[in-house]
Amino acid sequence: MNDIVDDLRSRNEDRFGSVSLPDLDLLVEIEEQILIPLPVEFKEYLLSLSDVVYGSLEPVTVSDPQLHTYLPEVAATAWDLGLPRYLIPVCEYRGGYFAVTQEGEVQYWLDGEIAEQEWESLWQWIEQVWLNGDRPD
Repeated sequence: MNDIVDDLRSRNEDRFGSVSLPDLDLLVEIEEQILIPLPVEFKEYLLSLSDVVYGSLEPVTVSDPQLHTYLPEVAATAWDLGLPRYLIPVCEYRGGYFAVTQEGEVQYWLDGEIAEQEWESLWQWIEQVWLNGDRPD
């Protein structure tokens, strides 16, 4: 995990610090807004790397409600489109969503179906999909 954090942090394109990292109190507020607990690894990501801007993927953020990546808004939209309520969106992609389960697995949902490919953890998804571009067609 530390290698992934260091690698992603080194690729950060947000040189002006436009996104700030949340604290634990803010994550509690977010959980209350979306009415579902955040998995541990997802919390770790939000606390340590949700300020990183890199490449074409734009994972959710929680520190600024004005951003189009604001988790409560992204979640409301995704769930309205049919994403199962037990999944928490991590990133919109080509009209679908990469989403995390309570167990920490990441799945890709598109047009009412969950793709066969899944990632064992958010860190694996960050490494394979966000950093290395191994994305569903």
